[in-house]
Amino acid sequence: MEKGLTVRKIVIAGVLGAIAILLGVTRLGFIPVPTAAGNATILHIPAIIGGIMEGWGVGLIIGLIFGVSSFLNATVPLFKDPLVAILPRLFIGVVAYFTYVGLRQFNQYAAIGVAGFVGSMTNTILVLVMAVIRGYMPAGVAATVAVTSGIPEAIVSVIVTLAVVVAWKKIGSSGKQKSKISGD
Repeated sequence: MEKGLTVRKIVIAGVLGAIAILLGVTRLGFIPVPTAAGNATILHIPAIIGGIMEGWGVGLIIGLIFGVSSFLNATVPLFKDPLVAILPRLFIGVVAYFTYVGLRQFNQYAAIGVAGFVGSMTNTILVLVMAVIRGYMPAGVAATVAVTSGIPEAIVSVIVTLAVVVAWKKIGSSGKQKSKISGD
């Protein structure tokens, strides 16, 4: 198995990073939901998919691209702060990768789903913790946002991550199920 930064990993990081940027700039990455936030975001899902498919390094790069894009396109003070917009996003794909690796021996599909959920909650929790630490919102508000927006986003993340990773596995194996996902 290839270790380190390969051409494949660079290309996949670039493509998934571009998808994260596109989802944010066009607002396609925001799904209307009946919560106080009004939208569930799927902008973090490319970092989760990249982490699962190609390893923690690719997940980190895509998270960085997502964070920088969020910072540069920010319309509210909360996300104009790089410690809120960029730093937490570095961990999305990394946590998703290690969650997947830790669980894949039991059931690959469950591991992918749990990694999607945990990666999404990593984004939610770390952004909200930084928002509280930096004084943008009180802890009680952050906890409410985590439950009302974070949980729906995590559920959407599980569905999308499972669909994309399972399809990617089948395409990459010429219609036959691979026994392993790359990035291990």
